[in-house]
Amino acid sequence: MSPSLPRSFAALTGANLAAQSAEQLSLAAVPLVAVLLLGAGPGEIGLLAAMQTLPFLLLSLPLGWMADRLPRRRLMVGAELLRAASLLGLLAAVATGRLSVGGLAVLGFIGAVGTVAFSVAAPALVPALVPRAALAQANGRLELARSAAYAGGPAIGGALVAWAGASAAFVLATVLSVAAVALLWRLVEPPMAPRAARHPLREVQDGAVFVWRDPMLRPMLLTAVAWNIAWFVLQAAYVPYAIRVLGLGAGVVGVTLGAFGGGMVVGALLAPRLVRAMPFGRAIQLGPVVSVAAAATMVATLFVPSAWVAGLSFFLFGAGPIVWTITSTTLRQSLTPAAMLGRVGALFLTVNAGARPIGAALGGLVGARWGEAACLWLALAGFVLQALLIVRSQVGGLQRLPEAVA
Repeated sequence: MSPSLPRSFAALTGANLAAQSAEQLSLAAVPLVAVLLLGAGPGEIGLLAAMQTLPFLLLSLPLGWMADRLPRRRLMVGAELLRAASLLGLLAAVATGRLSVGGLAVLGFIGAVGTVAFSVAAPALVPALVPRAALAQANGRLELARSAAYAGGPAIGGALVAWAGASAAFVLATVLSVAAVALLWRLVEPPMAPRAARHPLREVQDGAVFVWRDPMLRPMLLTAVAWNIAWFVLQAAYVPYAIRVLGLGAGVVGVTLGAFGGGMVVGALLAPRLVRAMPFGRAIQLGPVVSVAAAATMVATLFVPSAWVAGLSFFLFGAGPIVWTITSTTLRQSLTPAAMLGRVGALFLTVNAGARPIGAALGGLVGARWGEAACLWLALAGFVLQALLIVRSQVGGLQRLPEAVA
């Protein structure tokens, strides 16, 4: 029988669902608005994606240090208020007709700062809210909520842009962001243990050294870098590729993107059975291997131009890697001392999401110079690399989750 999860964790799960839904709505709406209203191409879409992810590279480590020093609930509330402010700015730009690629990029950057703080604080808070026996279950619950947001957000965002205009998408995203703040307000966080003051740079360095010296965490880190670069090469090209080459409308583009979230939901639901059916290390490696199949499926649309094939690709991208996210997060929480969870999680976030501006910029450059098809082939090569990194590591030898570090 699975251990029960406390009420405070339920509040965290609900806030996570609302915050992730707000983010996915805006991430789906912004490139569609840029392409349809401003005539943006791969270069401009790559710039938008780079600006929306640059805060992960610049601010994850400082915010990770803050998550080890400050109440995490307070940090998440401030983060969500900042995201809501950026969404109101997007709404104002559309309503006043002052829309521009530069303005979209700046507001995307501001909103992403809030996303970074939330993403660092939430995983560091989980071990304080639930017992170790329920850690994997709690991570799976959070990922299921995130999966639901990924499933509904892009499809709803695309439909709203197509049927009611960009303003409707940004209004709904703002309401969801405010709802996340209300849910976080109900969360009761245990007091943090007192810690001696040390220089922030030294503490951040300690977290980085800890990860790099660990034979399990280091290959996971490198795999994350390669995966995210490849993913954002693909993301930079997909919307203009889908509209101009596959001939899809805004609503259908949203549906294909939403298949990613549908895959995440299926993967999150199947994850407990998969983990029980195979050694823990093999379950971690499953996602990167499935990503190769997903990238090959997207390349197949060059030969079979079909929304169904594109949707299948995104479904596989969601279904396989969600098992990686659940299992690798649980392993990281077990291997990391409690006092270092924020910094170690922030380091993973830095390379996991901070690699995205590199991929987005690379995708924009390759797409502008050689076309969207070149981006699809480049992304496939990147996904092959990330699978090799984790398959050849020691992680595959894990039969079960190791004992938690004190």
